[in-house]
Amino acid sequence: MTFSIHGLPVARGIAIGRAVLVASSRLDVAHYFIEPSQVVAELNRVRDGRDAVIAEIHRLQENIAHMGPKETPHELAALLEVHLMLLQDEELEGGVRHWIKDRLYNAEWALTSQLEVIARQFDEMQDEYLRERKADLEQITERILRAMRGVSSPLVQPLGRPGRKAAQPELLLDDTVDAPLILVAHDLSPADMLQFKQSVFAGFITDVGGKTSHTAIVARSLDIPAVVGARLASQLLRQDDWVIVDGDAGVVVVDPSPIILAEYGFRQRQEELARGRLARLLHTPAVTLDGQAVELLANIEMPDDAAPAVQAGAMGVGLFRSEFLFMGRHGKLPNEDEQYLAYRRAVEGMRGLPVTIRTVDIGADKPLDESSRDFAHLNPALGLRAIRWSLTEPAMFLTQLRAILRAAAHGPVQMLIPMLVHASEIRQTVSLIDHARVQLDNRGVAYGPIKIGAMIEIPAAALTLPVFLKYFDFLSIGTNDLIQYTLAIDRADESVAHLYDPLHPAVLRLIASTLAQGLAQGKPVSVCGEMAGDVSLTKLLLGLGLRSFSMHPAQILAVKQEVLRSDVGKLEVWAQQILADDEPGRRLAVGT
Repeated sequence: MTFSIHGLPVARGIAIGRAVLVASSRLDVAHYFIEPSQVVAELNRVRDGRDAVIAEIHRLQENIAHMGPKETPHELAALLEVHLMLLQDEELEGGVRHWIKDRLYNAEWALTSQLEVIARQFDEMQDEYLRERKADLEQITERILRAMRGVSSPLVQPLGRPGRKAAQPELLLDDTVDAPLILVAHDLSPADMLQFKQSVFAGFITDVGGKTSHTAIVARSLDIPAVVGARLASQLLRQDDWVIVDGDAGVVVVDPSPIILAEYGFRQRQEELARGRLARLLHTPAVTLDGQAVELLANIEMPDDAAPAVQAGAMGVGLFRSEFLFMGRHGKLPNEDEQYLAYRRAVEGMRGLPVTIRTVDIGADKPLDESSRDFAHLNPALGLRAIRWSLTEPAMFLTQLRAILRAAAHGPVQMLIPMLVHASEIRQTVSLIDHARVQLDNRGVAYGPIKIGAMIEIPAAALTLPVFLKYFDFLSIGTNDLIQYTLAIDRADESVAHLYDPLHPAVLRLIASTLAQGLAQGKPVSVCGEMAGDVSLTKLLLGLGLRSFSMHPAQILAVKQEVLRSDVGKLEVWAQQILADDEPGRRLAVGT
């Protein structure tokens, strides 16, 4: 019987094949008290299990080093690094030691207890990407538990459901299998994904996850259709069921009828042809029909993301999220040399193309350790975060500023400051940048010139733009936060998520005003939020005056195609009509 399961669309396209179920990696954990004489032995069990997992990840990294970028996307290598950092996190290790030594919990109980403590911290994070790193923490904990028990990976256990013969992964991954395979799991770790690189999987379905979960990131980088957050998919699907993954709509169709199968088969062939046409645009300049040049940039998280961004056709990096160098270190912030080398790798990886490094966007809702968390305030999105946190930690901030300045000696670098709103904050930031230069001069350390820009992500900043244009060389509109703050919508609150609307008149008018004022002053303005990579909004943004888009590299060619099909002269009139409408979304649906 045909039925459908709804989730979140995270990687576009259609995949049709047979389901391969991955057994859940979650283990039952025994809870019992130990004798004081057993403390050392229990601590050793946890340490040995952790070391075994670290060794496993190191082996996977060695495998990556011998594979090409098509087999192992850069996002996967970065996520393995995240798992290594979490495994070596002092808060995890110290908490487990506390539960064993002070509470006399057995090793497994101690490990899962500390997991719950840290998981609550992730749940409270405002940033969606960082909140979903909770899944990474759960996965490394489960791997430690398996190692402690000597249990094999769930990926090599028999698969299937009671009442049906379980198929072995070795058979399912055999190259002689005719039908494409669709991977179905509760969740997938980066290490799991690596083991599937050379298989014939055509799509992914997971019960959990969001648009920034690691499965979604890897699926997008591989250009593989994926649906996450499909809730009970791994329980409802049976081994070898025929499955359609509609990555455009976020729908999974199980046991499709011949008519549905034929329809999706046609769509799949059409999309394959469209992808082939997009690939031919790689070296085509992004210029509109009426001769307007458009800059298409990449958003990256780690230094190794730079080279693949060039391969995707990016004209530079519009947003390097430097906070990922700071996460998972529990008080051990990256020093100046470590940051300098990371930024330098990104700059050199872009082969002379510009790199925009955003200063650390962390704090309050994204604490570096438990001691820095502020429990007194109810809304961390309005608290001590981004530049507000950096200005309260000038030594840390100066360290980062010096590292960025030094990296600028190796190629074109721009510095982007997040969440500014007050003129006093701007002056203090500029003063610290000048002071960082003086410090490097005094040490005789080489550094390069940089342009300095500001994120426009708070309505107050957009409404007082002349102050920003006075101090900064360029602006970058962070649409994700701008929408959140303009509409008073907590992006992390599912009960109001339906009200998170990039086409709200207030949002569009703030964007249009920012673009117009930047143009009038001769200051470049880019958009680096999710709106930049949404092809349904490309023409509207062009009509509003945007000429610089920064997005995930996998989205660049699709946006370029929209640019090549656009006539800005006509779009400007249409965009003004949309701005004047009470319901821009309705008019946008009508088209140009």
